[in-house]
Amino acid sequence: MSEEIMEYTQGAMPNMPSVGVMAQMDNINQGTVAIEASRAIAEAQGKLVIAKRFPRNEITAYAKAMEACQRPTMAAKAFYSFPRGGQTVEGPTIRFAEELARCWGNIDYGIKELSQDDGKSEMQAYAWDLETNAQSVQNFTNPHQREQGKKMVALTSLRDIYENNANMATRRLRSRILAILPAWFVEDAITECKRTLAGKNDTPLIDRVKAMVVKFAKLGVTQEQIEKRLQKKIETMNADDFVEFIGIYNAIRQGESKIADWFEAVKAAEDLTQELLGEEPLA
Repeated sequence: MSEEIMEYTQGAMPNMPSVGVMAQMDNINQGTVAIEASRAIAEAQGKLVIAKRFPRNEITAYAKAMEACQRPTMAAKAFYSFPRGGQTVEGPTIRFAEELARCWGNIDYGIKELSQDDGKSEMQAYAWDLETNAQSVQNFTNPHQREQGKKMVALTSLRDIYENNANMATRRLRSRILAILPAWFVEDAITECKRTLAGKNDTPLIDRVKAMVVKFAKLGVTQEQIEKRLQKKIETMNADDFVEFIGIYNAIRQGESKIADWFEAVKAAEDLTQELLGEEPLA
């Protein structure tokens, strides 16, 4: 036994690389890191050079954004809504932010997974204006968990972990992009999208409302539920009501909130009959 211990001490542990091999591997790792760092620096410098050589034309960028916001398909995906503390929180979506970044030009943005261990990922969301060098970066830790009912369930599937990380990072990326865009640019784009949703084009508002009701029905939400939340008939829905419900639809469809967060369950026919008769529902 002592000879074995001496052998492992003087030489290498079983199934482990020797000291010389470990030193060589360490040199390879350091070389890989140095190469990757040099590549990242060269890539960043290249982006800055191109941005300086081809600066944005703010007038053209503004015209592109307004044209994009006048498209119904773009405006329909521009807003989200979700309930919090008994109130409705709403704002522009990641698709809206990405479209504005495209129109504004010379913006580098994205999400990165910096590390992953112990059931969590270290993530980063960033946006960088290559012309002004304005940057907005947010690092955060995202647990590999998903809420199911009132419980948090651990995620073990690589696909589930990836989708969970992407979902959480996307919300922060939206804020990072909007943080570096000019406030007036964002506000004008929001206004234009709302004008489009309100029917300031060839399609009457009532036709848009009817189409919206059909889309809600595909999610399992009835016209009765919509009218109960609206507290009036859908035929009387105005532009502001329509924009709010579009945000609710987007939030449910994208999984950011649930139908139960917004709408009450439809009562069964037996329950309604017994209510009218003043009877208690059968157990």
